[in-house]
Amino acid sequence: MKRSTTTLALAGLTATALALSGCGGGAESEASDGTIRVAYQKTKSFTAMDELMKKVKEQYEEEFPDRSVELMPIEAEQDQYFTKLALMNGSADTAPDVIYEDTFQIRSDAAAGYLQPIDEFVAEWDEWEQYDEGARQAGLGDDGKIYGVPLGTDTRGLYFNKEIFADAGLPEDWAPTSWDDVLDAARAVQESNADVIPLNVYAAQALGEATSMQGFEMLLYGTGDELMDTESNKWVTGSQGFLDALEFYQTVAEEKLGPDPALALDAGWGTKVSTELLPQGGIAIALDGSWLPSNWINGENEWPEWEETLGFAAMPTQDGGGDGFTSMSGGWTLSMGANASDPQAAFDFMAQALTFDNALTYHQEAGQIAVRTDVAESQEYLDFNPSFEFFSSLVPYTNFRPATPDYSQISSNIPVATEGVYTGQTTPEDAQTAYDQALVGIVGEENTQAG
Repeated sequence: MKRSTTTLALAGLTATALALSGCGGGAESEASDGTIRVAYQKTKSFTAMDELMKKVKEQYEEEFPDRSVELMPIEAEQDQYFTKLALMNGSADTAPDVIYEDTFQIRSDAAAGYLQPIDEFVAEWDEWEQYDEGARQAGLGDDGKIYGVPLGTDTRGLYFNKEIFADAGLPEDWAPTSWDDVLDAARAVQESNADVIPLNVYAAQALGEATSMQGFEMLLYGTGDELMDTESNKWVTGSQGFLDALEFYQTVAEEKLGPDPALALDAGWGTKVSTELLPQGGIAIALDGSWLPSNWINGENEWPEWEETLGFAAMPTQDGGGDGFTSMSGGWTLSMGANASDPQAAFDFMAQALTFDNALTYHQEAGQIAVRTDVAESQEYLDFNPSFEFFSSLVPYTNFRPATPDYSQISSNIPVATEGVYTGQTTPEDAQTAYDQALVGIVGEENTQAG
């Protein structure tokens, strides 16, 4: 799930021409009066948004006969989508009114002047109460204003093999309340079955953001510490939580509770975990993302027995403190372009796209975790994928990565630290020092604070 930020300086007709060449719809340089321009991503494997937007366009134009919608699908993979969207936003003539926006980009795009806040609109929107505080934070800018309404999200938790657990004398309804509980379960598996990997927590540089987000940050945010202090907006150095998270990796490695480094450092390890090892009973406990069951429901990696074989558990905080559990989330929003000529009309379109019925359909087709509480509690939604109920229940405990332009560069130093510790090439203390030095080099010492 690695994200990247592309910053482009554009001017005049060059920007306009490039932007239009990237759009599937071939938009004109200026939308006619009363027209809402909507930009979103579309790929061969991701058509759910295109289907939703076509449906909403029809609904919206029926409700507002004096308005029209111009759909502007951008047919590109993630990084290319960001680039083409930035090109469109480089000119007021081509900038969309409504934007399918990665939560990872909200702060940087808001700071760049591509988005406008929607606080006054959500304040009057009855549906806003369906979004809990954690979901609302996904659309916040650095100024504390709201720049997007979440479409859906993902969460992370613990998968465990109930059959392996039974052999190890562990309960079928396992619910760890601390890191020690997780480690003790892994030790019990190790004693009962030498052929099984007791615990998988991503550690490799080759896995990039999977290591940073699904591995290290799931530990760090369970200590009560964070990468960036949300009040001061300064990056944290030398925190005890950072060190404790690295020491967790050290424990897993030294006690051989995780995969052999020769396996764990392979770039294809994440795919192997989800498509081979979990289905084949090769891993007892895996700290991973909510999207894994979508691999098993149908397709070439179909695994009909997953519902009976696997159990789910929330990742506990370090010692059970705080909320008791923690998770990390990404996701996408609908946002309003800074150049929207009729903000009320643009928000009306966003609200139509996010009705209960539309949100339900989109979540099912896109395999998203619901962020509207009424959808999350809907039996129709829960029955569609048996894992939805559990992973949706983690949303109140979830955290989001710092959505800053330099996050990607900073985040790339996290797997350096985890891999060094996991392979025994460095101590947790030295790995933390190296990370802190790299962090200061990226953001400047004035933008950091001691943890």
